[in-house]
Amino acid sequence: MTQDASAQAQGMARRAAGDSKLHAAARVGFVVSGLMHLLIGWIALQVAFGGNGKQADQSGALGELASNSGGRALLWVGVAGFLGLTAWHLVDAFLDRPGQSNEEKLNKAKSLAKGLVYAALAVTTFQYASGGGGSSSSRQSQDFTASLLRAPGGRVLVIVIGVIVLAVGGYHVVKGAKKRFRADLAETPPRMVERLAMAGYIAKGVALAVVGLLFVVAGLYKDAAKASGLDGALKALRDQPFGTPLLGVVALGLMAYGLYSFARAKYARL
Repeated sequence: MTQDASAQAQGMARRAAGDSKLHAAARVGFVVSGLMHLLIGWIALQVAFGGNGKQADQSGALGELASNSGGRALLWVGVAGFLGLTAWHLVDAFLDRPGQSNEEKLNKAKSLAKGLVYAALAVTTFQYASGGGGSSSSRQSQDFTASLLRAPGGRVLVIVIGVIVLAVGGYHVVKGAKKRFRADLAETPPRMVERLAMAGYIAKGVALAVVGLLFVVAGLYKDAAKASGLDGALKALRDQPFGTPLLGVVALGLMAYGLYSFARAKYARL
């Protein structure tokens, strides 16, 4: 990219960063994300106490919404919201700022990763909103893992992915426990919002850590069936000693994260 083209791109990014419509779309995205986490938590709570067989993951939550006309209309709002969050994170990732520290560069990398995650959610939500559907996180994870295991060095790569997801889960736990989520907010929220954030991040971190652990096990045993995504991770928690109360606590924590996401729509630093 030439210097002029780079400067032009940066100018566009700065204008987008200050766009009130983009900010509004991002805030809608936080609301939809909150609703999704509430539904996942509710399904997980049912799973903990002998539930109805629904998928305790994004596909289960989206399928729940798609089951009626009002929910399907809300899914279209979700597509717009997730696209808004995608654009906001990508703009933040590619916007250069003078004198960036290593921490700021790391934050840009995290913004890029989040942008890609929300882009995937936008595509999946579009599929459900348009009358289609998608496979569960368990099926997606198993198919992906099986493909990797067939490749040269794939077993090591699956283990590495598991370790990375474990680290992301640990990051969420630390972020909640040490209240590092405050950096995402434009102002100090009410104490109740902070408590919801703490419980939500810790619960989400635990769930992600189990997902990562299952990937590691799948790599060690060369068994794709053991990499079972969020739904499989939550059900694996249930099957452990004292698993029912443990999954119940995690489910309530995921619901707390959903409520925090509603509050973040108001307090987010954009």
